[in-house]
Amino acid sequence: MLRRVPQILDALLDGVVVVDATGRVAHLNAEASRILETSTEAVSGRPIEQVAGASGFGKAVRSVLAGGAACVEHEIRVPRRFQGDLLVDAAVAPLSAEDGTIEGAVVGLSDLTRGAALREFDRERAGVAALGQIASGIAHEVRNPLGGIRGAAEILGKRSANERDRAAADLILREVDRIAALLDDFLVFGRAGEIKLAPVNLHRVLDDVLDLLAVDPLGARAHVERSFDPSIPELMADGDRLVQVFLNLGRNALEAMPDREGKLVITTRLRLDHRIDLGGGERVPTVGVDFDDDGCGIPESARERIATPFFTTKSHGTGLGLSLARHFVVQHGGTLTIESREGRGTRARVSLPLRRAP
Repeated sequence: MLRRVPQILDALLDGVVVVDATGRVAHLNAEASRILETSTEAVSGRPIEQVAGASGFGKAVRSVLAGGAACVEHEIRVPRRFQGDLLVDAAVAPLSAEDGTIEGAVVGLSDLTRGAALREFDRERAGVAALGQIASGIAHEVRNPLGGIRGAAEILGKRSANERDRAAADLILREVDRIAALLDDFLVFGRAGEIKLAPVNLHRVLDDVLDLLAVDPLGARAHVERSFDPSIPELMADGDRLVQVFLNLGRNALEAMPDREGKLVITTRLRLDHRIDLGGGERVPTVGVDFDDDGCGIPESARERIATPFFTTKSHGTGLGLSLARHFVVQHGGTLTIESREGRGTRARVSLPLRRAP
């Protein structure tokens, strides 16, 4: 039975890290290896502080080894190289011999990230539904008077006897048309189920988007790097809407590094361990698409509001681009999250359900 302990630990849903009395790593189970992006073979014998991602609970381990009581560190952020940062609870307990001598410690790692992502997904869906009701109401109340203003401006322009009055009428017409176009964008939030699913080659969509960005003046200074997972099959999605999503994320990245040569990395990956519930008991794997730039980043004070309609940190723009991108991703049953550090860049993460063609 003792020989099967590693297999038993690997079957646990929580991560388990075992350290000896000197604080050196003795064993990681499969879930701990996933969380810390390493393996027992790679870190065996290393002090716990030297294991990437373990700094958040290293002091707690040392405290327990020194004779302290078992403890729990809540919501520790674990930075990772290949995927997004994780949020975990770390429970540290001593391993004692029969005579009470502490022979080591065991750390239990509970991944909170998936639960947080599901809660965020539910909030996004509820927010989109509420925003749709507001958008429909605004459109109804604004369109009629806007049409009246436009008609009056046309009459004013035709009856004007001098160039100054005609120029003023033309200005009114342009502003009315600009507001109407903005209203059309906003009205998208009120249209439920407008996506049209068809088999889509995700990498072909991204290549088309990158071709468009390449002719953008901002794109001329940026180095764009593709890191595509060739194992991703065709998925059922709305290709046109995905172009809008990715084009918006790409332009945001380019605009974040306008004064120097920057780097934009687009990464795709198949995430079999992350599944989305499409309803009716159907849970499917997800496809991840990340846009990583090394631009100016987003100020901390603005991060909670960046996907709010009409909110923008730019000197120009409507503040609807990111809101629309999130709307279309949610309509697909996916999620869009933004991770950013001011002065160090931004990562936009899209997760889409891997719907397969029937």
